[in-house]
Parts: sequence; C-alpha cells; structure tokens
Amino acid sequence: MNKEISRGLLEFNGIMKESDDIYRSTAKKCGLSDCAFWIFYFLRTEQEVFTQSDICNALYQPKQTVNSALKKMEQDGMIELSEMEDRRSKQIHLTEKGSVLVRRTIDRVIDIEMESLSGMTSEEQKIFIELFHKYTDLLKNNMRKLL
Repeated sequence: MNKEISRGLLEFNGIMKESDDIYRSTAKKCGLSDCAFWIFYFLRTEQEVFTQSDICNALYQPKQTVNSALKKMEQDGMIELSEMEDRRSKQIHLTEKGSVLVRRTIDRVIDIEMESLSGMTSEEQKIFIELFHKYTDLLKNNMRKLL
C-alpha cells in the first residue's frame, strides 16, 4: 500500500470523524437526536413537503430510524403528518412549535456553515465541493467491488 495515500486516507478519515462529531454534538446541544436534527435540517433547507420515504433517501437512513424519529417529533408537537392520495404515504409538515425550534437551532447552524464556507474563496469552495463529490463517487463505485 502506498504510504502517502495511506497517511492521507487516515488524515481524511479523521477529519470526517471530527466533522461527524461536530454535528452530533450540535444536535445534542439542540436537544435533538442525530436523526431528528437532520430531518429538521432537510425540511428547512428544502422547504417543500416530503414523505418519510423522501427523507430516508435524502438522509441515507433506514426507514425504521426515520420512522422512530418522526414519531417522537410528532408526539412532541414539532411536526404533523397528513395523508396523501396514496394512503400509504404521509406528508411531513413543521408545526408552529417545530418552526420556532428550527429558527432557534437549524437556522443558526446553517448560518454558521455559511460563515465557515465563506472563509474560503469562491474558487476554493468550488474545488472543495468538486473534489468531495469526486471522492464520494469513486468510493461508491469501488465499494461495489467488495460485494
């Protein structure tokens, strides 16, 4: 194994773990589970009406994990689930209580993310995102060889 690539991979994985920990800790400070945090984040940034299936696909989370988080969010009065024409699917809407929480937490997180990205030049932002996409695509394709 190439030592330079190996060192780079270890450093990259460490950075990814640190990034994951930053978001996990932030969710906890907001009084949210990791999954609930990302559901609120998704609902806020997309600002459309979605189903549980849409959220599972967007967050790469198992249906059961998302379902458990949604049930708790509904019990806490943060979201409402309304039936669609296809009665097997329900639309997810923020309640007023959920909207207040999102403004107090998720909106602040997004502001901090934007402030952090603005610490890079436009060119650096573009390169960062392009390279991250490229690595993710390569990883996904190469991992398929594993199974």
